[in-house]
Amino acid sequence: MTVRVRIAPSPTGNLHIGTARTAVFNWLFARHHGGKFILRVEDTDQERSRPEYTENILSGLRWLGLNWDEGPFFQTERLHLYKDAVQKLLDQGLAYRCYTTAEELDALRESQKARGEAPRYDNRHRDLTPEQEATFQAEGRSFVIRFKIDDHREIVWNDLVRGNMVWRGSDLGGDMVIARAASTGIGQPLYNFAVVLDDVDMQITHVIRGEDHIANTAKQILLYEALEADVPEFAHTPLILNQEGRKLSKRDGVTSISDFQKMGFTAPALANYMTLLGWSPPDSTQEIFTLEEAAQQFSFERVNKAGAKFDWAKLDWLNSQYIHHLPVDKVTDLLIPFWSEAGYKFVGGRERPWLEKLVTLIAPSLTRLTDAVAMSQLFFTDGVEFSDEATTQLQKDGVGAALQGVLTGLESQTQLEVADAQGIIKQVVKEQGVKKGLIMRSLRAALTGEMHGPDLMQSWLLLHEIGLDRPRLAKAIDLGS
Repeated sequence: MTVRVRIAPSPTGNLHIGTARTAVFNWLFARHHGGKFILRVEDTDQERSRPEYTENILSGLRWLGLNWDEGPFFQTERLHLYKDAVQKLLDQGLAYRCYTTAEELDALRESQKARGEAPRYDNRHRDLTPEQEATFQAEGRSFVIRFKIDDHREIVWNDLVRGNMVWRGSDLGGDMVIARAASTGIGQPLYNFAVVLDDVDMQITHVIRGEDHIANTAKQILLYEALEADVPEFAHTPLILNQEGRKLSKRDGVTSISDFQKMGFTAPALANYMTLLGWSPPDSTQEIFTLEEAAQQFSFERVNKAGAKFDWAKLDWLNSQYIHHLPVDKVTDLLIPFWSEAGYKFVGGRERPWLEKLVTLIAPSLTRLTDAVAMSQLFFTDGVEFSDEATTQLQKDGVGAALQGVLTGLESQTQLEVADAQGIIKQVVKEQGVKKGLIMRSLRAALTGEMHGPDLMQSWLLLHEIGLDRPRLAKAIDLGS
C-alpha cells in the first residue's frame, strides 16, 4: 500500500501555525513511508474564501519547504461529485430532505436547554411521506439534506496517537446535515460530507489532523461505510497551547505563518520547531534537524497525546542557531528585505561586499532577522543620536582633544585597516598622554552614539568605508567643546 496523506486548509484566513504544524506531520509521515503528500483547498465557504488567502497558504507551505506531490485541488471544482453522491444516498434511503425551519430548531434547542439536555436534532423529518413533503414545499420551505445516524450504533477505531476510540451514535447530535438546498435541488455540501468524498476519491490512506476533529471522525466513519468505501486510518495530533494551557490564539501574539516571516524567523528554524510541537525524536537530546532528517525518524508512537505548549524562548533559540550557522551570503540575502522595508538605501559604499562585511559583524548577535534593523541603523543613517551615557562620556575632560587627534590622524588615510586604526590610537595615546581605554570608549560613543555594541574596530572600518566616521567625530568634538 502506498501511503497517501493530505493537508486540506480552508482559504478563509492566512496559513495558521496550527494548520502548518498539521501539514508538517502529514509531510513527515508521507516522506518517512515514501508516500504522497496531497494539497487540497477546501473553498466551499464562498462567503469567506478569498484568493489572497489561497495564495498566502500556498506560499507559506512553499516557504516552509513542504512541497506537495499532487494538487492543489479545489473543492469548488468538484461540486458535481458531491451532488451525485448526495443523490445516491437519497436514492438508497440513507439520507433525506429535512424542512425544519430555523425557528423550529431554535425552539427545540430552548426546550432541551430547559430540561438540561444536550442540544441535538430530534430527527423529526426522517420519515416524511410524499404528501408531507409536498405540503412543506407548497409552504415555500427550503430544505437541507440530512444523513441518518443510528443512535444505538457504536463507532470504534484505533487512533494512531490515542489508541482505541469508542463513540455512540447517540453522542453525535442526531441526523447530520450533509448538504444545503439550492434552487435547482441539492446545493453546497457541508464539511463532513465533502471531506469524506474527497478522501475517498483521492484514495487517502491516513487522515492526520488536530484532536478537535475527533467528534467529526465518528460521523465521517459512518459516511465512509454508507459510501461503501475503505475507512482510512486516523491520527489526531495534540493541539498547540499557550503557556497557560489554553488553545493558542491571536491573543497570544501568534497568527499566520506570514506573520512569523515578518517577525524575522527563518523557514528552517520554524519548520524545525513545529516538528517538536507534539513529537520528540528517538534521541531526546537532539533538537536541531532538517525536515528530511526528521522524516527519517518520524512515527506516531512518539507523538504526545497532551497538548503542546508554544515556547517563544525555544523558537528564538532555534532561530538564532540557524542564523549563526548560515553562510554570510545567505544571511545577507535574508536581511536585505528587512533593511529595504526599514527604508535603508544601498548606495555608494553600501554595495554587496560592504553589506556582507556588515553581516559578518552583526550576525553572531542576531536572534531574529528583524534584530538587524536596529542593530545596523547607525550604518545606514548619516547622523547619529547620542545616548545620555554617550553624551556623558564625550563631555569628559580630554575627550575632545583625543578625538581631534584621531580625526587629524585620519587625514593621511585613504583606506583604513585595523592596523591603521590601531596606529592612530597608539599615536594619540603617546602624544596626549591619555589612556587607551578613554580613547576607545570615546570612539564608540562618537561613532555609534552608544557605549555598547558590536566590535568597535570593525564598526569603525565599515563607517570609514562609506565616509561616516569623520563627520561623526567632528560632531562629537563639537558636543564636548
